[in-house]
Amino acid sequence: MERKLHHVAARLGELDCRIVDALPEGATPDLVVILSHGLGAPATDLVPLGPELMALQPVLAQRVRFVFPGAPLAYAYGGRAWFPLPDAVMRGEQRDWEAFARDVPPGMPAARRALMSVVEAVSTTMKLPYGRIVLGGFSQGGMVSTDVALRLDEPVAGLAILSGTLTSEPEWRKRAEGRKGLPVFQAHGRGDPLLPLSSAERLRDLFVASGLTVDFHAYDMPHAIVTEELEALAAFLAARVKEP
Repeated sequence: MERKLHHVAARLGELDCRIVDALPEGATPDLVVILSHGLGAPATDLVPLGPELMALQPVLAQRVRFVFPGAPLAYAYGGRAWFPLPDAVMRGEQRDWEAFARDVPPGMPAARRALMSVVEAVSTTMKLPYGRIVLGGFSQGGMVSTDVALRLDEPVAGLAILSGTLTSEPEWRKRAEGRKGLPVFQAHGRGDPLLPLSSAERLRDLFVASGLTVDFHAYDMPHAIVTEELEALAAFLAARVKEP
């Protein structure tokens, strides 16, 4: 029997969110997946991924709730932003990737606080420990999700980084030591003109060296999300549902 999809707009913590699931009315999910959009996208940009992932793995429709936060800042060129990024990065002209990987982006602490408030609200209102929450996001949303996943008091169930990259490296490296065994899904485009594959591979290598379990995928795509990636992500999430 086909399940009815529910779409709800709600304020969780500091942010306006869209909540998508196919659970019976009043049911508590076994897992919540929080996916954050990228820079310059509308707050609802990733919402269609919820039904797509459910269709790929029916267990996600049966047991999972998806939460899509809208970033806190208005972006100058339209859409929303988690924190400001230099125009050179958005034009694909960033060349000093060493500095970008090393430095904490201005505005990251505020973005971190905002996303953490969503995680806390999800945990409280949906009566779930952090260990039953997956954090993830696309591009800048993946960066903020990574930062939060490494800083929470308890580990989350998993981290999904879609076309994200390495930043805040000294802090992330230190904190990753406390996340040994954390399941990470990471996907990136070989032809990404904005955030190069090599920087994503550096993030993967940092995680692997710190003992995290990384499922890494490189695709023939630009700065985007492709069907094969969604299939792999759906399988990753289904595995998190089935974990005790």
